[in-house]
Amino acid sequence: MNSKVQSLKAFLSTAGRVALVEVAGTKGSTPREKGALMLVSQATILGTIGGGQLEYMAIDKARQMLVSPSRDARIEVDEVCATLDVPLGPEIGQCCGGRVEVLIRLVDAGLAAELVAAAETEEAHLPYVYIFGGGHVGQALAFAVALLPVHAVVIETRAEALEGMPETVETRLTPMPEAMVRDAPAGTAFAILTHDHALDFLIVAEALKRNDTAYVGMIGSKTKKATFKNWFLKSADGREAEFARLVSPIGGDAVKDKRPPVIAALAAAEIMTAMVIHSAASNVGRQVPRDKVLAG
Repeated sequence: MNSKVQSLKAFLSTAGRVALVEVAGTKGSTPREKGALMLVSQATILGTIGGGQLEYMAIDKARQMLVSPSRDARIEVDEVCATLDVPLGPEIGQCCGGRVEVLIRLVDAGLAAELVAAAETEEAHLPYVYIFGGGHVGQALAFAVALLPVHAVVIETRAEALEGMPETVETRLTPMPEAMVRDAPAGTAFAILTHDHALDFLIVAEALKRNDTAYVGMIGSKTKKATFKNWFLKSADGREAEFARLVSPIGGDAVKDKRPPVIAALAAAEIMTAMVIHSAASNVGRQVPRDKVLAG
């Protein structure tokens, strides 16, 4: 599995001279929040501060600094640091209406170590998404959630179904996937879409028994959901309150399109929404530190 930390380390070790571009302050409506980061080399970038003309200006100034410190009326520059204060209005072709302060620094060994340490901390605290089943929809969902700030895990009983998964997604081969539910971290989202309805039922039942999940979703029709409910309540010692937490079909039923990539896109949005809501509810009344991250 190739993690974002590994990608960061690879970038820092191969890109040559690098500048760190950071959103140091915001006012009003802006493309990214304070603390958003990107790295800029002469040839490429890693991360984003929101795109558009603002990002183009920041990249241009960063690359000027990589060659030699520059001076003009809009930038305060010393040997290794520059500040760019940009109103997001018609003059730069962005109508967000806010204002962004961008800090640009040349990356030395100390700053590089800080970036890697922050990325490792952020990665260690990512929420988990367990995808049970690596079939057509499972693989499409793996590619969809691979773009999100989560630790995605695809779990299968068939080795061949785990082939071709995204590099940033963990894969696990097991004869008893339902056992994986018990050891999953609190706040995990479970998406169940195996090739076997009976196996789906076992996994969903295990997930619904937990009261600390962010999401439990099962692919299938209304008939499959009704069949599961009957089995869950009569044979699995399930309760109505537990069953009520099941999302099925995954991705909702507003869009009548059964193509795997479409189901995956809808399910990924549904899962991310549920995880954000769960995280906000879990963190009520206490401050949670936010690490600076490189969002690609």
